[in-house]
Amino acid sequence: MSGVIQVALSSGLGDYIFGLDPQLLVDSAITILAMFFVFLLLSYLLFNPARNLMEKRQEGIREQMETAAREKQDAIQFKAEYDEKIKNVQKETDEILSEARKKALKKESVMLEEAREEAAQIVARANREVELEKSKVKDEMKQEIINVATAMAGKIVASSLDESKQSQLLADTLEEMGDETWLS
Repeated sequence: MSGVIQVALSSGLGDYIFGLDPQLLVDSAITILAMFFVFLLLSYLLFNPARNLMEKRQEGIREQMETAAREKQDAIQFKAEYDEKIKNVQKETDEILSEARKKALKKESVMLEEAREEAAQIVARANREVELEKSKVKDEMKQEIINVATAMAGKIVASSLDESKQSQLLADTLEEMGDETWLS
């Protein structure tokens, strides 16, 4: 080891270990201070704006994530509301169909009742017309009998026949008219 120290001494560096003289220490201190001030100046001019930019970017990303989370929550809520509305629409549809069926059945029963009443009225009207027709036919038959009797009376009077002849004429007339005429 003494050989290394002697080499350093013989190289002209003097009595200093590692060749550190006061001038070198002062120059090194000034360089370190200058670098420190440059670092402060650069951090003020470059690092702070870069740091602010990074903070703004992080804040923007955080806001986007919060917005995305809120929108996702809103989407989930809207989906739940949509599903609920779909269920309600199905229930409302079933209720409307049920109500429509009830109304249709009620209307059907009303229409059937009206049709029965109308049919009963038609039958009653037809029965009245039949009775009127019967009455009319009876009246016409009576009128015909009166006409036949008048014609017969005219023949009797015109022929001045005797009683046997009149009985014969009456029997023939009754025979022509038939038994059914007198039974009605």
